[in-house]
Amino acid sequence: MNKSTRSERFQLGFFGKRNAGKSSLMNAFSNQEISIVSPVGGTTTDPVYKTMEILPIGPVTLIDTPGLDDEGELGAMRVKRALNALKRIDGAILVVDSSKGMGKEEQDLIEKFEKEEIPYVIAYNKCDESGKVYEDGVNVSAKTKEGIEELREKVAKFRKEEEKKRIIGDMYPEKSLFVLVTPIDSAAPKGRLILPQQQVIRDILDSGSMALVLKESELEEGLKRIGKENVALVITDSQAFKFVSSVVPEDVPLTSFSILMARYKGFLDTAVKGVFALNTLNEGDEILIAEGCTHHRQCGDIGRDKIPALIKKVTGKDFKYTFSSGLGFPEDFGKIKLVIHCGGCMLLEKEVKNRMNETISHGIPFTNYGITLAYLTGILKRSISIFPELSSLL
Repeated sequence: MNKSTRSERFQLGFFGKRNAGKSSLMNAFSNQEISIVSPVGGTTTDPVYKTMEILPIGPVTLIDTPGLDDEGELGAMRVKRALNALKRIDGAILVVDSSKGMGKEEQDLIEKFEKEEIPYVIAYNKCDESGKVYEDGVNVSAKTKEGIEELREKVAKFRKEEEKKRIIGDMYPEKSLFVLVTPIDSAAPKGRLILPQQQVIRDILDSGSMALVLKESELEEGLKRIGKENVALVITDSQAFKFVSSVVPEDVPLTSFSILMARYKGFLDTAVKGVFALNTLNEGDEILIAEGCTHHRQCGDIGRDKIPALIKKVTGKDFKYTFSSGLGFPEDFGKIKLVIHCGGCMLLEKEVKNRMNETISHGIPFTNYGITLAYLTGILKRSISIFPELSSLL
């Protein structure tokens, strides 16, 4: 589990009506007492998350959700939270009380699974009590553990055997030397590098290449010692773009961790297209700045302070800013004219793409921190030059 961040783990949701046995089945599936179990309907009022290793699936986050048939004003809110989990899951188990069979709520949910292309399996629970056998799913009993192994095997097949996605290592030959500029970010956990920096280092090492990691204050000396001709690429924190670009010779490729994360999450071209909206926004227009993490905000925060200040300096315009963080992302975009998102290192690729697609469906441009900072410091063309397929967007 230490080798797998949240954004890389398989996200498996348990869905069904109240008292179908979702919580009991998740406990049996994981062989742990994760969720509270009660004969009282509606015991699970909010999604419950548990990260663990389950063979033969591997690293997985299990998500227990409220009942699909919850009632009343609060019940409607719980159902909404259950359905919101569809935005971040890789697979689903639809838990059905075998004595009652499928109803409208289950059928509606299956339609949503298929629309979102979410692989799923139907688990007919309490088969030991009902004595019924269904052919279109797995007959299980959370109480006796009947069918649990078969259910795990079904879920394991959800995971596609794909070649591991790379962040940067697939673009360069082995033995390449990368220089990573990692300013000590006050918002980072004490004594640790921020996640994108860790992931890029790991990717470089996995590719059989080398990484020289240093602070911006040691960059000039580092380049002198190794020789600029030996550097394949300089990767910097986007906040240090202006300084780093002034130190790194023009003939040495330069990009940022945030830009690489946009490529890794699959929205780099969209981010490049979206940043040019800054040219057309009017005074007072609203910009949403969205983050995937929930770190404690400090003075000089990149999203809440530095980017708005730089936008003001470059455009000369005062814009209205709204902010979101963590799993929160607006459903009603209101008067928002541009979304600037973080690199998304803490979010699943699916989560980031859902946010991007939802934004674009409302006719709103979507970009990210790294591309925005590169654009505002006048080095966008240089920062994406390693991606020749994007040249037509400039």
